[in-house]
Amino acid sequence: MHLLAHMAQPRRLPGISYKGFAAYFVTTVTLGRVKAFSLLDFGPLAQQALTESADREQFALSAYCLMPDHAHLLLTAASEGSDLRRMVSSWKQRTGFAWSRTHSAKLWQHGYWERVLRDDEDIVSIARYVIENPVRAQLVKEPRDYPLSGSTVYTLEEIGAAVQMRVWWRH
Repeated sequence: MHLLAHMAQPRRLPGISYKGFAAYFVTTVTLGRVKAFSLLDFGPLAQQALTESADREQFALSAYCLMPDHAHLLLTAASEGSDLRRMVSSWKQRTGFAWSRTHSAKLWQHGYWERVLRDDEDIVSIARYVIENPVRAQLVKEPRDYPLSGSTVYTLEEIGAAVQMRVWWRH
């Protein structure tokens, strides 16, 4: 079964506050798998809202990719005040409001999937996995050709040079 096929509200990990210095891999899916980010007007709006929400909540976007019907975010907290739940909620609320104004419908499935990264995990390798999503989905031939992905930390060249970890999320 595809990881995102039936994404329900996951339970948050006990003992994890999701605040302070940490790195997270987040995936969130649109309601009914609507292809919101393939729209030329909405994709860039969602991308801008993402960078603004991350900045406001003091997160670096180590990598992000807004696929047509879901988003992958690799977030690195930049301060003790960084709060993952507040950051994701802020972004989803802002984009959800914009979507509902023009489409009279909800944008997001409830909840999101997150993974707290361990200190020994290579962030740049995971960033490569995120940035290469549109290539694996055969939307583009090269990551640089996909307009709704990027990083506020690394260049595409730095990410591309990383050794890709193909199964880093499995236990």
